[in-house]
Amino acid sequence: MPLTTVETPADTDGVSLSHGLKQRHLSMIALGGVIGAGLFVGSGAGIAAAGPSIVIAYALSGLLVMLVMRMLGEMSAAYPSSGSFSSHAERAIGPWAGFTAGWAFWVLLCTAVGLEGIGAAQIVHGWLPGTPEWAWVALFMVVFCGTNLAAVKNFGEFEFWFAALKVGAITLFLVLGVLALAGVLPGTDSPGGSNLTELLPNGGEGLVIGLLASVFAYGGLETVTIAAAESQDPVRGVARAVRTAMWRIAVFYVGSMAVIVALVPWDDPQVVENGPYVAALDRLGIPGAGQLMNVVVLVALLSAMNANVYGASRIGYSLVERGQGPKWLGRVSGGVPRVAVLASSVFGFLCVLLSYWRPDDVFAWLLNMIGAVILVVWIFIAVSQLRLRRRLERETPERLAVRMWAFPWLTWVALAGMATVFVLMAREPDTRVQLYSTGAMTLSLAAVGYAWQRARARR
Repeated sequence: MPLTTVETPADTDGVSLSHGLKQRHLSMIALGGVIGAGLFVGSGAGIAAAGPSIVIAYALSGLLVMLVMRMLGEMSAAYPSSGSFSSHAERAIGPWAGFTAGWAFWVLLCTAVGLEGIGAAQIVHGWLPGTPEWAWVALFMVVFCGTNLAAVKNFGEFEFWFAALKVGAITLFLVLGVLALAGVLPGTDSPGGSNLTELLPNGGEGLVIGLLASVFAYGGLETVTIAAAESQDPVRGVARAVRTAMWRIAVFYVGSMAVIVALVPWDDPQVVENGPYVAALDRLGIPGAGQLMNVVVLVALLSAMNANVYGASRIGYSLVERGQGPKWLGRVSGGVPRVAVLASSVFGFLCVLLSYWRPDDVFAWLLNMIGAVILVVWIFIAVSQLRLRRRLERETPERLAVRMWAFPWLTWVALAGMATVFVLMAREPDTRVQLYSTGAMTLSLAAVGYAWQRARARR
């Protein structure tokens, strides 16, 4: 579809929303957004498969994510919008692309809210076994729905302190780990390089499994570009968040994986059973390590719930503002799209109910359907950036506050990386179903979006 110089409705996206997020909120959202429950818990399966080469897997996927964030940052600094990549895809490719990327991501975020609620409830149920898990999920849903129904600064304050706790916990872990490896932590002996003698214990296949696990652990970075539209200085906020993405990924992900595999044998059963961070803390003789990490994981899950309710409501609002959804979903009061917040929370709780009512068919199908959505979104980001960058250079170069490195070569490298991940997913039985299910949902949304686009053009 040819590009047009006519500004789309996305250019006025977010004008009804408030601008209550401060720079400190955005900075901590960006910092904490890379530290999720997937890192604390899900990385265990990757270590068990890849061994010490999990560090390589996280480094490779981290490079891909840095490129994606740089592209997204370039577009979001030029066109701040609560629709983020959905708005950019509409502007660069066409309304059907914005429709597809936006609604696919909305489904992903709402389902993730339910999954995170279930995970958080299981932790609390372990502490209070006499209480039903569903009641805890309902309580968390009410709390974060209420938080997001109020002024956006409340969301920002919750995320600020959640992120501060996560950053503090992982920083302390890294400090203790480095001291132990250096042999200066009292009461511990340094393992030296004894756990790193076999880089690829399961061969290339193990590295592939670790790479796939690491790619999906990076989800959540996109939230800062959504939140920036409601900040006091969107361009500055996005630019700062994107420019610090490299060291955040290097330290928190790659750094912690390196410390863990150096401290703990990769085939230690605790790595999967209790999580890699608990296994490492146990090796250091930290008392109550399991419960300590349960608290950190609970904070990470609650933070993700809060952020995903926010992100889903803003994406939904943006879609409606651009005429790509039911008008009632876009109603704003007090600077907050409260109907979108309620709809996103209800959808998330419905996913929780499905996990109890239909765990083996409907819920499993839903999980498979969202399995590769983040990769679909990244492809839309890369293609949009390829097209919008040329237009920005030609028409409004002053908007390029953030620039993609080595354009367009690194954008094409990123697209090649995404295509490689798709091929690897098709090779693995566990991820093949996710790939096909996500593909079916994406094609269905694209067909609906294209039909709607044609109908609107005729009108």
